Amino acid sequence: MADKSKYKILVTGGAGFIGSNLVDKLLEEGHSVVVVDNLSTGNINLLSPLALFYQQDIRDYKVMDIIFETHHFDYVFHLAAQISVPESVENPKKDAEINILGTLNILSLSVKYGIKKIIFSSSGGAIYGENAPIPTTEDYCPNPISPYAISKLACEHYIKFFSKEFSLDYTILRYSNVYGPKQTPKGEAGVVAIFTENMLNNQEVTIYGTGEQIRDFVHVYDVIQANILSLDRAKNEIINISTNEATSINELFKIMKEEINYKKTPIYQQKRPGDLEVSVLSNEKAKEILNWQPSFNLKKGVKNTIEWYRTSV
Repeated sequence: MADKSKYKILVTGGAGFIGSNLVDKLLEEGHSVVVVDNLSTGNINLLSPLALFYQQDIRDYKVMDIIFETHHFDYVFHLAAQISVPESVENPKKDAEINILGTLNILSLSVKYGIKKIIFSSSGGAIYGENAPIPTTEDYCPNPISPYAISKLACEHYIKFFSKEFSLDYTILRYSNVYGPKQTPKGEAGVVAIFTENMLNNQEVTIYGTGEQIRDFVHVYDVIQANILSLDRAKNEIINISTNEATSINELFKIMKEEINYKKTPIYQQKRPGDLEVSVLSNEKAKEILNWQPSFNLKKGVKNTIEWYRTSV
């Protein structure tokens, strides 16, 4: 069992939603944390001042080489990515440059400087695609339908190649729909963040399609715990991080409406292209290998998220 109090850790994308929450937890546990984020979607105000921050792009190999050489990291949490599905459709080349070429830089430098392990944030719903069995297990053959999902899956394959060729240990975590404190309601945001902002401001809430689309909502604090556990478990494994619970968007709206005491009814608009009808991931492997299980059900998680927005935004 690893001693998790002395590590030097790099978090790419550490000023983002999941990354900044991860940085908070790593610092709380006594690690030395360096963050690289180009702030294209990240927010410096979310990042703890106790982390050493570089506003740099992972595509810049020379700069990243200097950062690796300077700090001699033990572990890398790689979260930096182009995260917008619509943007990946509009500009697949840019998506590939950031997600694939950026990841190849991180992998090459991890090998060069003897990183113990890379822990990679992937996307379960996007990678598995449409018509996957429910709940979806890790052994289901992925069927990505967007450039974003394709690039994430390609990164997974490159990680496995570097592991086989250069003995670089890894854990790949495939998230379901992550929500919670620090998620921005702007841009390619999660539905919980968007609903929270609109309901708290007494604005209209839009639901695309019938609202009967099914999602598996996992709280960001549970996602962070899975990352922490991956430091010394799940060597060279791909693992879903999810609740294994199906919730419709209409059910989510009802739960949030009651918590906020929101009086309006939702506005239904045409379904957006590319939206999956059903996405629920099995978490049995996470329970078995990581000894992890979610501590937030949706009601508890929504309450926690709304409280954070009320006090912090």
